[in-house]
Amino acid sequence: MASRGNLETGKLRQNMEEQLDRLMQQLQDLEECREELDEEEYEETKKETLEQLSEFNDSLKKILKGDMTLVDELGGMQLAIQAAISQAFKTPEVIRLFAKKQPGQLRTRLAEMDRDVMVGKLSRDVYTQQKVEILTALRKLGEKLTAEDETFLSENATASLSQFEKVTGNMGSEDKIMALASSGVKTKT
Repeated sequence: MASRGNLETGKLRQNMEEQLDRLMQQLQDLEECREELDEEEYEETKKETLEQLSEFNDSLKKILKGDMTLVDELGGMQLAIQAAISQAFKTPEVIRLFAKKQPGQLRTRLAEMDRDVMVGKLSRDVYTQQKVEILTALRKLGEKLTAEDETFLSENATASLSQFEKVTGNMGSEDKIMALASSGVKTKT
């Protein structure tokens, strides 16, 4: 746990080097055995190997761009576990929308809740809890909150949500936080 994914990233690097070696050896072997294969078999095998190399190259590009690392994915699981343990978010839908960076849908959910509490479909306590969760998620997504929302949040934020904000605030960029959160949330099927 103390490695924060560094050991896993090292293993990923080793596996990728081995995969590259395997693909290059496959091409070399194919060239050496060209005389033993008919032309169609040779071309098909070479095409498949080149497609595998292309897919491998795409994966490398993603890793180099920072779109895919084990450190973020494993850290995401840890963040999701921390959020669950601290019970910072009690509403799975809010966690899912937060993890998937969907501020528009969070705002839509908030509007639906405003309507539901007015017509009595939603209790004031549930409304307050979920609104605080949504506003916290929106803030973490970098969304601008109204002065009214900021006041509501400061008056109603729970200790666990405040602690969650402190913990995630110390972790680094918002993208890392989102990558961490999204890896720990399963999509609805």
